Amino acid sequence: MMHPFDLRLNVLAQAYRDGRLTPREVLMTVRERAITLNPTFNAFIHILSEQELEPYLAALDDVPPASLPLYGVPFAIKDNIDLAGIATTAACPAFAYTATEDATLVAQLIALGAIPLGKTNLDQFATGLNGTRSPYGACRNSVHADYPAGGSSAGSSLAVALGVASFALGTDTAGSGRVPAALNNLVGLKATKGLLSTAGVIPACRTLDCVTFFTTTAAEASQLLALTASHDPRDDYSRTNPAWNGAQAFGTPEVGFRFGVPDTLEFFGCTQSEALFNAAKARLMALGGVPVTIDFAPFLAAAKLLYEGPWVAERYHVAGALIEQQPEAVLPVIRAVLNKAPGTDAVATFDAQYRLQHYKAHCDAILANLECVLTPTYPRPVMLAELAAEPVKRNSDLGYYTNFMNLLDYAAVAVPAGVMENGLPSGVTLFGRAFTDQYLLSLADAFQRNQSLALPGGRQIDLVAPAGTATNDRMQIVVCGAHLDGLALNGQLRQRGAILRGAAHSAPRYRLYALADGKRPGMVRDAQHGAAIAVEVWDLPSSEAGSFLAGIPAPLGLGKVELEDGRWLTGFICEDYGLQGALEITAYGGWRAWLDRGM
Repeated sequence: MMHPFDLRLNVLAQAYRDGRLTPREVLMTVRERAITLNPTFNAFIHILSEQELEPYLAALDDVPPASLPLYGVPFAIKDNIDLAGIATTAACPAFAYTATEDATLVAQLIALGAIPLGKTNLDQFATGLNGTRSPYGACRNSVHADYPAGGSSAGSSLAVALGVASFALGTDTAGSGRVPAALNNLVGLKATKGLLSTAGVIPACRTLDCVTFFTTTAAEASQLLALTASHDPRDDYSRTNPAWNGAQAFGTPEVGFRFGVPDTLEFFGCTQSEALFNAAKARLMALGGVPVTIDFAPFLAAAKLLYEGPWVAERYHVAGALIEQQPEAVLPVIRAVLNKAPGTDAVATFDAQYRLQHYKAHCDAILANLECVLTPTYPRPVMLAELAAEPVKRNSDLGYYTNFMNLLDYAAVAVPAGVMENGLPSGVTLFGRAFTDQYLLSLADAFQRNQSLALPGGRQIDLVAPAGTATNDRMQIVVCGAHLDGLALNGQLRQRGAILRGAAHSAPRYRLYALADGKRPGMVRDAQHGAAIAVEVWDLPSSEAGSFLAGIPAPLGLGKVELEDGRWLTGFICEDYGLQGALEITAYGGWRAWLDRGM
């Protein structure tokens, strides 16, 4: 079913600039559509009235569309996130309160021109991955009535999938921003913990919670993240986004990226899920990715801690008082999940933290030599009837590949991967080190453009690749002398966590000199009389680049070096004055060959 408007950010922005649409026209239309669809899908707990929308619309009346990056963009808000003047319920009427101010992220988005459409349904207290645990009604899937929308951010995923919001805010503690995305043909960005403010969000597990974006494309999620990722003094868990993870990091991934694939994969008997995952793996390989089999056991071991240890007690921290005073106000299935919390003591808490740190050390070591890991987002779809019969077990099945992510402090992006024979969407997740969000979104964007799947509403993705090259938390360094593998200064790279990516040659436009001290070479560009020089390319953590640069003595420094494959990478260069007393050794083709000349 085609949606009334194409609400993608770039398309809507162009329509506003051209004068073909107005925010008032768009918001009133999508509002009526949301009201019409809500009895079927239960996506919204509260849809803003015309009177409640008016201040947001009026604020844009005299504003040029091009002056705000999210001018007139309708968005939906999970109802555990505050919108001033509107009740926040966490899907529990007895817990509800009227917010006096916007959550920080909501305020950011409104200041950028976006307009809130309503508060969306969720699993009560964000405890669940299916979207059926709500007194406001179960959220059915946007495509197939026999399946759930996924949760806990069920309504938020539906708002985007059903074409009433350009994007929606969810939260993700155990997979709530990824499972609903996969089940509704959406991108779900679970950014690095602390990158998006959680001030004004009812906690599930405050030490783990992330606010998430649901979008139709990875490119839109990238844009939203770049606009809103900033340190928030209101949020004690807020973190500053490193410069390498800004908007400029979003681009086309270079060929040769390494992605991990679990050595054991669980699909709970679903051959279609397995086939779609294998196709996704092949798609990444077609994009130039190199699969690397990894030990998945420590990731799964970490995942088990989420509902077996002190993090259940952390969930109880919010709902516990209500459970003790008015147990009937909390759904039985939520009480069943939380009832073990009061028995968790401090000794058990520290024991779980020690085990988690042990697993994280193993998992971090696995990720150190990878750009990302590819997993299914869910092992197999779970029908509504199955959830009714076995609510805890089947909910747990949906989180098999998601529960460990925030415990281990990783970034993750869920991206559509295809549809099953019955039309139900499926998806995969790309996850990686903290603060590699824009790189993961770049991979997700390339992945989306490589397939012919229709977006929600039947529209097709823009096939134009983003400008620039995708980057992550490592920078490539070209070395030509004593920093080469095994030579005297190579330890300066290795002690900073640098990884050798391979031998290469410069473009045939350089001359090489042995400097007067005899210990170092100097490489100087000479486009007319140069030659190709043997070099190595290393990946250096960006956080270590400053100390590495500071330790390079004159006349050497870091600049841009052209390689024979056409890339310009950061590498060693030599200032002209350093060539006084130097001996030209270009004919040897490289520093190592010069050192070996007498052998």
